[in-house]
Amino acid sequence: MIARRPVSLSLPGTITRYQVDVTDEQALAATAQDFIARHGPPDLVIANAGVSAGTRGEEIRDIASLRRVLEVNVTGLAATLAAFAPAMRTAGRGTLAGIASVAGFRGLAGNGAYSASKSAAITWLESLRTETFLLPPDEGARRIARAIARRPRLAVVPWQMALVSVALRAMPGWLFDRLAARAPRKPRT
Repeated sequence: MIARRPVSLSLPGTITRYQVDVTDEQALAATAQDFIARHGPPDLVIANAGVSAGTRGEEIRDIASLRRVLEVNVTGLAATLAAFAPAMRTAGRGTLAGIASVAGFRGLAGNGAYSASKSAAITWLESLRTETFLLPPDEGARRIARAIARRPRLAVVPWQMALVSVALRAMPGWLFDRLAARAPRKPRT
């Protein structure tokens, strides 16, 4: 398990914990190499990098927030998977899984950085399918594990959010704009 902050999680099997910043590709690569040297290629890598910050498109100072959110949520996710993928490909086994958000299906007012990052993550993960093999926390982990075991092309956890994403994608732009304009805004930090 690789985490920026200490994580308390109970899973079956051997768990080796590392604390690393996913935006530090060299440290992430060294972490992956150490894990592989100790245990061999992993059976499963879940990239779940995510930070969020409220942003406004007319605020130039929010570009720094956008950059950081993209760096963690997109580049960090990609680097996590890339650090392990070669060894897994050589071994001919294992699953790479990335966690995104339904916020990536439509741009949400005041959440442009987060929505853009999750949209990019979804598209990145979608593109990887052709290149490589690919809630409360405990319940989310169980559902994600079940989804991974089924090996679908796309899984939305919980499944009800798939309905939300379909509705958001199908909604006419004028209606989405009207509803989104009234939605609560994420606090700017």
